[in-house]
Amino acid sequence: MTAAAKIDKKPAPRRTLAASASKPLVVKYMDKRGVIDVGRLVSGFFINRDQLAKTAGLATTTLAKRDRSTAARPQARLREMLEILSRIEDWSGGEAQALAWYRSQPIPALDGRTAEALVQSGKAASVRSYLDHLALGGFA
Repeated sequence: MTAAAKIDKKPAPRRTLAASASKPLVVKYMDKRGVIDVGRLVSGFFINRDQLAKTAGLATTTLAKRDRSTAARPQARLREMLEILSRIEDWSGGEAQALAWYRSQPIPALDGRTAEALVQSGKAASVRSYLDHLALGGFA
């Protein structure tokens, strides 16, 4: 191989969180059956199952066993959480930053409650409406 051929050869691109941002987080953490994989979600966000359960508004024992974590209610809560995180991932700077916003940023238009508190109380639709409002150019 000539020196010129070695210079023209580029290394393969590294896979990063930014490279995987093209597909929604719901799809990224879903298994082949269409069920959100709690183990993959926990390792992807660097949190434990108890923290994930609290963040999604579920009992800590719900995510401990596979048959409980694949039930309809926990899956719906996890899906709502991931849908919101997907929508804010781009402008927040990544998955970790999106989770930080979700957990700690009070939303003035929603009585100063965080997205986490709203999802925990079953009001994820309010957060999605708020994000729609922002996406259309509305004020926070």
